[in-house]
Amino acid sequence: MTRHETRIIVSTLTLDGTVAASDPADQRSTADVLRIAALALLSIRFIQGFIYWGGGSRRFIYAPAKLDPNAASWMANKFQSAMPGALLGTDHIIAFLLHHFYLLYASLILFSAAELIAGLFLMTGFLTRVAALISIGLSVVLMLMFGWQGATCIDEWTMAACNLAIGAALMLGGSGAFSLDNALLARKPTLADRGWFRWMAGALPLPMRSDTFQKIALAVFAATVIFNVATYNYYRGSVITPFHGGPVSPSKHHLDLTDGVVLPNGVVRFHAYLDGGTPEAPSNLMTAVLKSNDGSVIEQWDSTALSHLPASAITNEFAYNRFAPGPFGLRAEMGAMATITLPAAGATDTGSLRNAATLQLHTVNGNTFTVAVRPQ
Repeated sequence: MTRHETRIIVSTLTLDGTVAASDPADQRSTADVLRIAALALLSIRFIQGFIYWGGGSRRFIYAPAKLDPNAASWMANKFQSAMPGALLGTDHIIAFLLHHFYLLYASLILFSAAELIAGLFLMTGFLTRVAALISIGLSVVLMLMFGWQGATCIDEWTMAACNLAIGAALMLGGSGAFSLDNALLARKPTLADRGWFRWMAGALPLPMRSDTFQKIALAVFAATVIFNVATYNYYRGSVITPFHGGPVSPSKHHLDLTDGVVLPNGVVRFHAYLDGGTPEAPSNLMTAVLKSNDGSVIEQWDSTALSHLPASAITNEFAYNRFAPGPFGLRAEMGAMATITLPAAGATDTGSLRNAATLQLHTVNGNTFTVAVRPQ
């Protein structure tokens, strides 16, 4: 090969961060490779931080009503609306918090503060690996709680799934360019010898051998892929099963009715839980019909009767999303859970109540939900 001929040099990046090439002039130091990676990650680091900072800043600064228990936009309502489809026991955690106001309020403050601080740290590149790890935790929680929601697509899952992958990349890749971590290291080089700085910040590689780093990186990759794909398959299928609407529908309201009883005086009592549908609009119950074994109507409550139920007839289990009388009957907000008592009709033959078999509830959009009743 003469000096006038074009040379093709093949380079490969080794696990320890150096570049092995056929020409020594193409060798790059570990620091160079880290800076290239940090520059490549700069856009997603800032935007990941901005997303979480935006979530926290809205509640603390721009829309503080979200943290006001007396406001309509109080975040407890959103938490309760997520309860029916929450995974891995997080629905029980939500229910517990909803029953304990001070724990609920503290949890919402801590969650919002974690978003705000982690987002700010990622944008500025300060303690980047810690902030990325916090963002991973937030993403997992959001996917478990809200991932099933989205009437046209699983939009809540999509954002959290992307944020989980981004957090994993930032935790491993760090922030060796345009970051406070890098500025602190340049100002005080002795930080390079501090284990806590290398683990928590992002200006230097993690203090481990390259083969150990590879194992950790592959484990993080596997965990991210498995969690994202498994939750997607659970919510919508399309991986190893056909597409489906999910165990809990984010668009069609569903009522779970249990514990139906008929008292000797004709009063009917049952438990209702709105455990499916969109939180954007309430479900409206128009009529309730008590039927016998042969299908004949024993008692009926129309929209007027339901809309005039007294407060004592509805015992809500939670103080936020509730069952309540509305202009067209009973209205229920997503996640509402209550024991409802229907008064006896004056003309009802109490003898026929012994044949009562089912109570049917009809909604404004034509759906019917049925619960078996037993005389008491």
